[in-house]
Amino acid sequence: MKWSLAELHRYQDEPLHIQSTFDLNASLTKLFPDIILAVQPVKVDGYVTYDDGDGTISAHVTTTLTVPSSRSLTPVQLPLDFTFSETYIDDRSHFARYEDEDEVVFLIKKGDSIDFDTALAENIVEQVPLRVLSAEEKSGKPMPNGKGWSVISEDDYKAQQQKDDKVDPRLAKLQNLFPDQDNKK
Repeated sequence: MKWSLAELHRYQDEPLHIQSTFDLNASLTKLFPDIILAVQPVKVDGYVTYDDGDGTISAHVTTTLTVPSSRSLTPVQLPLDFTFSETYIDDRSHFARYEDEDEVVFLIKKGDSIDFDTALAENIVEQVPLRVLSAEEKSGKPMPNGKGWSVISEDDYKAQQQKDDKVDPRLAKLQNLFPDQDNKK
């Protein structure tokens, strides 16, 4: 779905209601193959409004993504249920109308279109957390390992660092060699 601000002018009295299901699986898995493995149909219920030269999209989105676990890369089902709102302007002076927290998109050329599919895809990708764990990993499944390597928890890493920071007793006397440089690295 695409609209220009001029086309949205006819919705200044009554907003355009969007209630549809989108298939973004092919586009999102192609654009973000390392982040998104699959996308179930995306259900959208929202409105597009026009006010004094600006267009605003407000939408409620529900879908389920299949994403790789950040620990073992096993596929994990990630249900999404969120709302987003974006305002589109084509006049720089309109930025003053909005707060810093508001999502305002500047259309560079007059007549540029608002691409709802792109806005929807970007907002879906923003919802994917950095850390995704499978149910087994959340319940304490052992960390992955291989020949000569293993994944360790942050607590284990800190404990190992503290152990490594201890001075070998055979070299303890050398610590006093330059006393003015203690604790400098």
